[in-house]
Amino acid sequence: MGDHGAGPAAGGRGPVPSAVDRGAGSAAEGGAAPAPSPKPGWRRWVMDTRPLRHRPFRRLWSSTTVTAIGSQLTAVAVPKQIYDITGSSAWVGYASFAGLLPLVVFALWGGVIADRMDRRTLMLVTNAGIAVTSVLFWAQSFAGLDSVAVLMVLLAAQQGFFGMNSPARNASVARLVPAEELPAAGALQSTVAQTGMIIGPLLAGALIPVLGLPTLYLIDALALCITLWAVWRLPALPPLTEGGAVGRRRAGWRDVTDGFRYIAAHRILLMSFLADIIAMVFGMPRALFPQLASDTYAPWGEGFALGVLFAAIPLGAVVGGLLLSGTFSRARRHGLMVIAAVVAWGVAITGFGLSPSLWWAVAFLALAGVADMVSMVYRGTILQSAATDDMRGRMQGVFTVVVAGGPRIADLLHGTAGSLLGPRAAVTAGGLLVAATTLGLAAAVPAFRRYTP
Repeated sequence: MGDHGAGPAAGGRGPVPSAVDRGAGSAAEGGAAPAPSPKPGWRRWVMDTRPLRHRPFRRLWSSTTVTAIGSQLTAVAVPKQIYDITGSSAWVGYASFAGLLPLVVFALWGGVIADRMDRRTLMLVTNAGIAVTSVLFWAQSFAGLDSVAVLMVLLAAQQGFFGMNSPARNASVARLVPAEELPAAGALQSTVAQTGMIIGPLLAGALIPVLGLPTLYLIDALALCITLWAVWRLPALPPLTEGGAVGRRRAGWRDVTDGFRYIAAHRILLMSFLADIIAMVFGMPRALFPQLASDTYAPWGEGFALGVLFAAIPLGAVVGGLLLSGTFSRARRHGLMVIAAVVAWGVAITGFGLSPSLWWAVAFLALAGVADMVSMVYRGTILQSAATDDMRGRMQGVFTVVVAGGPRIADLLHGTAGSLLGPRAAVTAGGLLVAATTLGLAAAVPAFRRYTP
């Protein structure tokens, strides 16, 4: 929901000029001078905040900070309201899939548009659309319509706007910070998003009995107004053509297929997508959390067990971002880091499946969250650095589809396997499959192991 939320170009082409290079982050415009290298000692390990010295990126990041929690309020309120109306978990699942198709279509289309028009303008338009849908969510809840159809239409519209917003937002980062700071910028954004996934649901659970569902929607709408202001203050981000010149041309659906052909022709990009698909489809066991909480970890209390299982992965990701992101900018072999992180995810998920107690389960899920953070940072950096600027929007559109669609496919796969094999066996098998498949792909594509930006 909402606004959640470079380097050498591929194919032998030179670096794409960034907003920092063109002066958007200069002291004359209120930005910061080039940041010094991270300090020695223990500070080399903890959160690298150098990208925040650049005012344009700081504005983009601050807008993510504001909406990371607000968006999670709506993410909790919508299924809660649907369940209150229907009393059926199936309808909650139907609503989730109602948002999937517009998310996929408009993320791909939005990626094309992000490569054809000013990305700042696109973010303003789509953030405004998300804000309007949040206001409409508030209005229908305040009026007591109790209509699942209305909720599903609004959810589909909001996911469509988000699908168009996300590629523009993510593709803009390489224009706002120097190439060497891209991993740190990715870590800052991912840490904020994961923090919102922890605090938002907990805050929603505390506020619903006190303020009610309408207020949750209203808080999200107000947060999006702050986001609009922050995006308005960004520099212009017009599309760049060959050589870094500003250019525009009409967007068409043929450009979507051009994006997929571009991925197929660049094995580094293809591998980064495949690594995420493998990790999420085979190794995301969230569909089995309710059954594990109800059966395997019932002695700890079903509700408590379910809550800590869902919170463990984002908690591990946040801790990993805070404690380790200082090292992200120093690693050079980004492909190898992705491989290691995905294998570590598979091993941690295997450990989760074999865990005899809730606390061992939470520990392994938290380790999986750390691995996920590392994977997210370097996959995002690869997408920014290995793709040319005129393709970054489409790459981020495909990335949005993979990130959103992979877990939904995993829910279906793990739910089916869990009913046939049992939840622990299904989780363990999935984790082993992630590790084995990733190692096989790494052996088959040595160029990915050796990739440096």
